[in-house]
Amino acid sequence: MITFRRAQASDLPAIVAMLADDPLGATREDASLPLAQGYLDAFAAIDADPNQLLAVAVDGAEVIGTLQITFLAGLSRKGAWRGQIEAVRVAGHRRSGGIGRLMFEWAIDQCRSRGCSLVQLTTDKGRADAHRFYEGLGFTGSHIGYKKTL
Repeated sequence: MITFRRAQASDLPAIVAMLADDPLGATREDASLPLAQGYLDAFAAIDADPNQLLAVAVDGAEVIGTLQITFLAGLSRKGAWRGQIEAVRVAGHRRSGGIGRLMFEWAIDQCRSRGCSLVQLTTDKGRADAHRFYEGLGFTGSHIGYKKTL
């Protein structure tokens, strides 16, 4: 049975391995052990922030998925809160089994329970399969996003 929970520091190797396990992540992540200090520092900051939720999907004791939700307060939309879902990954050997859909259903419920009136995400332009998946969940490609590496 798949369950969801807040990530723990002991989950970090599995989370980073999932982040690195795709063509884009392979060029920007380092899953070698011991993990780079930056991952440990980022986890500590995320875990300490009440508007951040780094979550894992687990099957028994095995971490099989991860995502991060950032809860954003804003003045637009009459002061609406937004849930920003990022860094969604499912372990390679568990993909295409409906786990991603379960993760999103859970994440959207978390956003509702926090009073969010909007859930948003960004996705790389090159992830055509992900675009179809998100559209199948009811998301619309309504905006163009920009990033600048510093």
